[in-house]
Amino acid sequence: MSKKYIDIMDTTFRDGFQSVFGGRVLMNDFFPAVEAAKEAGINHFEFGGGARFQSLFFYLQENAFEMMDKFREIVGPDANLQTLARGINTVMLDTGSRDLIDLHAKMFAKHGTTTIRNFDALNDVQNLEYSAECIKKYGLNHEVVVTLMDLPPGCVGAHDVPFYEKTLRKILDSGVPYDSICFKDASGTSSPQKIFDTIRMARKLVGEDTHIRLHTHETAGVSISCYLAALDAGADGIDLAASPVSGGTSQPDILTMMHAVKGMNYDLGGLEIEKILKYEEVLTDCLKDYFMPPEATQVSPLIPFSPMPGGALTANTQMMRDNGTLNKFPEVIKAMREVVEKGGYGTSVTPVSQFYWQQAYANVMFGPWKQIAPGYGKMVLGYFGKTPVEPDAEVVALAAEKLKLEPTKENPLDISDRDEKKTMKYWKNRLVEENIETSEENIFIAAACDEKGISFLKGNSPLSVRKNSLDICEDDKDCKLGENKVMGNSTGNYTVVVDGQKFNVTVAEGNADIQVTPVQNTTTQAVAAPVTSADGVEVGATVSGNVWKITKNVGDKVAKGEVVAILEAMKMEIDVEAPVDGTIKSFLVTQSEAVEEGQVIAIIG
Repeated sequence: MSKKYIDIMDTTFRDGFQSVFGGRVLMNDFFPAVEAAKEAGINHFEFGGGARFQSLFFYLQENAFEMMDKFREIVGPDANLQTLARGINTVMLDTGSRDLIDLHAKMFAKHGTTTIRNFDALNDVQNLEYSAECIKKYGLNHEVVVTLMDLPPGCVGAHDVPFYEKTLRKILDSGVPYDSICFKDASGTSSPQKIFDTIRMARKLVGEDTHIRLHTHETAGVSISCYLAALDAGADGIDLAASPVSGGTSQPDILTMMHAVKGMNYDLGGLEIEKILKYEEVLTDCLKDYFMPPEATQVSPLIPFSPMPGGALTANTQMMRDNGTLNKFPEVIKAMREVVEKGGYGTSVTPVSQFYWQQAYANVMFGPWKQIAPGYGKMVLGYFGKTPVEPDAEVVALAAEKLKLEPTKENPLDISDRDEKKTMKYWKNRLVEENIETSEENIFIAAACDEKGISFLKGNSPLSVRKNSLDICEDDKDCKLGENKVMGNSTGNYTVVVDGQKFNVTVAEGNADIQVTPVQNTTTQAVAAPVTSADGVEVGATVSGNVWKITKNVGDKVAKGEVVAILEAMKMEIDVEAPVDGTIKSFLVTQSEAVEEGQVIAIIG
C-alpha cells in the first residue's frame, strides 16, 4: 500500500525569519537559499504577509511587494506561494476598512500569491467573512483558520475541543468560502491529545475531501508530538522550516520530522534527505553573518504559562534589546498569565499576542494596571470583535476610562469604514502632499504602515538588522552588532551608573561638549519627586524609546499630568506627563529622536 502524501509548506522565509530574527533578513542575503529549496523539490512556501510585511518597511528599507515578485521569479509559476493574513487586520495591527481589505487581496494577488491563510485571533467568524470574499474575488485560494492555544494552568472557559468545534461549525454555517482549513497554534502550547481530538473532530465535520493541516511552533517543546497526533487523526498537511531557522521559537525542522515518521505510512512531500541537507547547508551559509538571539533556539517550559508565540517572542526581545530592557523579559512573561485571563482568552497570535505583550510590559514597567496598552484596551472594549469569553469587568472599565472609549458590540468593519484615516482617499491625498507616486501599492504601504510607510516611500526609513561583527556591519552601515554591547565611537544618548547614581550622557561627533545630566529616579513602586535643575523642573522620559510626537510648544502653559510628549516603545504609545504646573521653557529632544529612560526631554519653568 502506498504511503499517504502529506503536503509540506516550508515556512523558512516567512515564519522562520519572523520567529528567529524578528523578520529582519535582507532579501538578497536569502534568495540563494530559495533557489536551493526549489532544487530540493520544495514547491509550497510561505513567502510573505503577517509580520514579514511591515518589517521590511520598518527595518530593512525593502519593499515587500518587490520581494514577493522576485521570490516568484526564482521558484517559477507553478509553486504554491502562501501568505498570512489576519482577517479584518490583513497585515496590519489595527482593523482595516472594507476598502483596505479589498486592496490587500488585490495587491497580494498581483504580486505572486497563490494562497492566503486567513485567521482571526479572537476566533470571531464575523471577522473572516468579508476578507474571505475579497480573497476569492481576486482568484486566490482561501485557507480559513481556527486559532489554537492552551490556556494557562487553572484557566477555563475556552480553547478546548468543544470550543474549536463551535468555531468550526460557525465557519461552516456562515458560508465563508474556503479551499482548505488550518488549525494554527502560534504559541505551540496545545497538547498532542487535544490536537488529535480536534483534527479528528474536524475530519468528521467536513468529510474526507477537505484539506486539513496543522501549524505549530516548537516553543513549548511538543511540536513533533502534535504533528504526529495530527497526522494520525487524518491531517493532510503540516508546516516545517529549515535549519538554522527551525526548532526553538520556529517550526520543527524538515529533517527532524522526516526522521520522526520513519517506518510510518506517511510521505512528507516526496522530499529526499540528501537534497534537504544540501538546501540547509546553503541556508546556513546565507545566514552566517546574522546574530542569532539565544532565546530563538530555546524551548521554554514557561511558555504554556504565558503563552507567548514563537513568531512574536524574538520580535519583542529584539525591541527590548533596542530599548535596554531585556532584563525585564522573565517578569513580562510571568505577567502575561493575568493579562490573558482578564483579556477574554483571545488566541495568543498577532495582533492579540502583541496586545498581551504590551499590557504585560506596561504592568511590569509602570505597575499593575497603571496604564492600558491601546491595543489591549480596544480589544477588551470590543473594537476588534467579540472575545471568546467576556473580559474582566474592572479591566473593561479601566480601559474605557484610560482610552476615553465606550464598550461596543458593533461590527469592527463598520467602525473602520467611518474612520477617515482608514480610507484610500485619505492615504492617496497624503501621498500627494509628500509628492509620492499614488500607485495602489504605495497607497496600501502607507495605510498599512502609517507614518513609517511614508518614511519608507520618501527614502527615510532606517536599516535595522543585527550582524555578528563590526566588519559586517560596516557593509550595512546602519546595522547593529549582536547584543549591541560595543559602544565604539558611537554618538547618541547613553545611560551610565556612577556610585549607584544614574546619569544620561550625550555623546556627539567632533569637538562638541559631552552633556551629562542626572537621571530621574523612576520606579514602578512609587512616583519620584520632580527633579529641579537651575533651569526649571525636568520632564523625564518614562521609558527608553523614540519620540513619536511632541504635543506642546515652547511657551505653552501646562497643568500637572498634562501630556507634553508621546514616546513609542515596544510598538506602544506612552504618554510623558508634566510633573508640575508651569510653562514649557524648552524641549531638549526632537521628534523621532531616540531617548533613554529618565532622559530629560523638556524643562518646565
